[in-house]
Amino acid sequence: MATLIEKIVVVTRQTRLEALVERYATKGQAKFHIERQGADFTGYEREHAVYHEAVTQVHKACRELLGRVHVIDRSYLPTYLFTQADLVVAVGQDGLVVNTAKYLDGQPIIGVNPDPGRYDGVLLPFQASGAGGAAKRAIAGRAGVREVTMAEAALADGQKLLAFNDLFIGPRSHTSARYAIAHGERREVQSSSGVIVSTGAGSTGWMASVYAMATGLRPALGLPAAPVPDLRLPWDTDRLRFAVREPFPSKATQATLVCGEIPLGEALRIESHMAEEGVIFSDGVEADFLAFNAGAVATIGIARRKARLVVPA
Repeated sequence: MATLIEKIVVVTRQTRLEALVERYATKGQAKFHIERQGADFTGYEREHAVYHEAVTQVHKACRELLGRVHVIDRSYLPTYLFTQADLVVAVGQDGLVVNTAKYLDGQPIIGVNPDPGRYDGVLLPFQASGAGGAAKRAIAGRAGVREVTMAEAALADGQKLLAFNDLFIGPRSHTSARYAIAHGERREVQSSSGVIVSTGAGSTGWMASVYAMATGLRPALGLPAAPVPDLRLPWDTDRLRFAVREPFPSKATQATLVCGEIPLGEALRIESHMAEEGVIFSDGVEADFLAFNAGAVATIGIARRKARLVVPA
């Protein structure tokens, strides 16, 4: 039985113009800064106007469906208290849907593309004009939903971090990560640029670039050229993939446990040997991280939570 929807939460983000005004205090000073560099400030203004027109349209449609509609900026996601009776509408780029999903626990998400001429919107199947219809179907329990498997990194002290696309475990800066990695019965001490763990949704992103690099190195090493393998995973896959970036073999470190899969119910275990600057972050958001310094142990596997994306009927 579908959960009764009692509130719609519309998640928005700053436009580039708003970020500039925040940085330079006034719109006039922001304009001066942009035009001094030879750029066209009117593009920022048009983008801002189109976005807020879309937000207004979505908000109006939601208010006509339900009296309770909350509009929140993405910066409030970590502290906002979602309930199981919420329907969430994210108006923005794909990254806004990714970021929002990590703070939900089964609530459906409607991704709205505010500017189809600007954004491809892989996770944004609806335009502002169609958001009301999508919300109406979701409220009635008739919306199609696509589940997305997420990854989770858990530390021994109870801290956790979810990932829609991928997790990165390694150094904050361009230095070497030192850690012990265990997968099944295998264990190694490694020095590398870090470890990537990818979900099905992220299998065509950062992880794909690792495969492309490995494939591209073959001719340079005198090996037969080969096409980049298509290693895409379904978004609702029951496994994760991991790869070690630039592992360095030495007298103290090994480089044979460099990639693999983490099936449902199993985990990758990584123990930090980094005195400082060790981090775990997800989906490219470096500002939202777990400290991962010497002695910390991360257990990485499939998250209990799944993202639920509303899709067109």
